[in-house]
Amino acid sequence: MDAYDLIPKLIRASFDSDRKTIEAVSLAIIKRIKKDYPDAAGEIAKTLSFSGAGAPMVRSIDMQPLPVDRESRYSLVKLDEPYEIPDPILDDYTMTQLNDFFKERDMINTFLEEGITPPNSILLDGQPGVGKTYIARWISYRLNIPLITLDLASSISSYLGRSGQNIKNIFDYAKSQNAVLFLDELDAIAKRRDDASDLGELKRLVNVLLKELELCPSSCVIIGATNHPELLDKAIWRRFDRSLTVSMPAEIERKNLILRHLDKYVPRLKQDTLLYLTKHAGSINAADICKLCEHIKRQCILNPEMQLDLIALSELYKVITYTSKDEKIQICQMLKRDFNNLSQRDISQITNIPLTSVTRYLTANSRIKEGK
Repeated sequence: MDAYDLIPKLIRASFDSDRKTIEAVSLAIIKRIKKDYPDAAGEIAKTLSFSGAGAPMVRSIDMQPLPVDRESRYSLVKLDEPYEIPDPILDDYTMTQLNDFFKERDMINTFLEEGITPPNSILLDGQPGVGKTYIARWISYRLNIPLITLDLASSISSYLGRSGQNIKNIFDYAKSQNAVLFLDELDAIAKRRDDASDLGELKRLVNVLLKELELCPSSCVIIGATNHPELLDKAIWRRFDRSLTVSMPAEIERKNLILRHLDKYVPRLKQDTLLYLTKHAGSINAADICKLCEHIKRQCILNPEMQLDLIALSELYKVITYTSKDEKIQICQMLKRDFNNLSQRDISQITNIPLTSVTRYLTANSRIKEGK
């Protein structure tokens, strides 16, 4: 039996919390891979040894136990090991800035020898779904170090001064580890101090955060992210080496996202349909475009007799919202203009607009063109 054949058994045992089987299958995998993959075998063995000693699993990847809230004992952060993911699809400027950051991280010693402080932080802002969290995970993968994510639910305490202490503990932990600290929803703990409606406790929290950011060594990588840049305290911006606005995907990025996530289904999609999807997904963020592609693939499997182009257009208009009569008329007319072979019934199926309404909208448009 090959090591690959043991993976399903290992996964089943993991979901069943069957510790005995997990250990037995893991040992069997070690025996089969230790000759060709000694590093992987050693890592599995190390994990088993820590498990047997009752130590936290993070110790097996040379990470200290996660910091916890003193009262609730809940972890203040979440930890994710780096795993391979494709490069994000972003505009050229943002990708250049991120790649420059990696180059700078590779040249830390050179910077220090020249008396230059190496950059170690990036602040990302942008609408929900544009890829800020994905970028943080990608940076973790590219640097090959774990991602530590601030857990707002456990970090913000109702006790006076406790939130500030939790933030300090998180930074102390991050500074002692080789990891990326991801401060997601940064505006929740870094709101402008000139907001008269905020409590003094939140203002003290911002002061703690500013101090910790300032004292953070260059060895610690920090990524901040916010959907509301206008809420951030002005001093926060100065604490980050780079501030990047992650924009909604432009047409070329939308096309590349669709091509990547439709994958093997792309050859079955007509070029006109691909161009239409790309053009009319302008109001959809990157995450929703990925979700749109997943829905298209699911429908292809559920309805193998249905044309992929009809499925793709139907799924597009499940995502795009239109309510007014004028919008419905415009959509019907656009589909007929760009896909002359579509019947009125097809357009009704794609848009979920009643067939009688589609007929009326298109007939009215035809009469206008004829000057009647």
